[in-house]
Amino acid sequence: MMENTPSIATLHHLLDFDASKFTNAEIRLKTSLGEWLMKADSVKLKMVLQKYLDFVDQHVKKMEKFFEDEQMSSLSLNNPVMQALIEDADEKLSYCTDAEVKDACILAFIQVINHYKISLYGTATAYANMLDMERAAVVFHEAEINEKQIDDRLSQLAEYEINRKAKAPIKIDQV
Repeated sequence: MMENTPSIATLHHLLDFDASKFTNAEIRLKTSLGEWLMKADSVKLKMVLQKYLDFVDQHVKKMEKFFEDEQMSSLSLNNPVMQALIEDADEKLSYCTDAEVKDACILAFIQVINHYKISLYGTATAYANMLDMERAAVVFHEAEINEKQIDDRLSQLAEYEINRKAKAPIKIDQV
C-alpha cells in the first residue's frame, strides 16, 4: 500500500502512516526506558518501569504483525514528538542530583510520554474500528489499555511514595 514516499489519501493510509510513526516511537522509547530503569533508585519504580518495558516490547512485536497483515514493509517514519520528549527527559534528568528527586523526575516524564501514547493508540483504535479492521483495533486498544495501566500505577506510586520522598529528601551533611 505505502511506497517509500507515503501518500495519505484515505483514513486507511492515515492509520498506516501513524502506525509507522508510533512504531518508531516505541523502538526509541525501548532503548531509553532501559537506561532510565538503571538510573531509578526506587525498587517499586524500577518494577513499574520493567513492566512498562515489557509492554513496549509487546507493542513493537504486535506492530510488526500489524505491518505484516497490512502487507507493508516495516516503514519506520521518524517520530519527532517522541524524539523531543526523550531529549527533554534526558536533559532534565542530567540536572537531578538527588536520588529521590531523580525518581520523581523519571516518573513524571514517563507519564508525559505515556499520555502521548494513550492518545496515539486511542486514535488508532478509533480509525481501525471505523475501517472495520477488527484485529488491528484489538491490538491498538490493548496497547492503549497497557498504557493506562502503567499510568495508573505511576500515579499511585507518585502520590504515595515517590513525590513524598522527593518533597523532603534526606540530606546528609558533609563533615
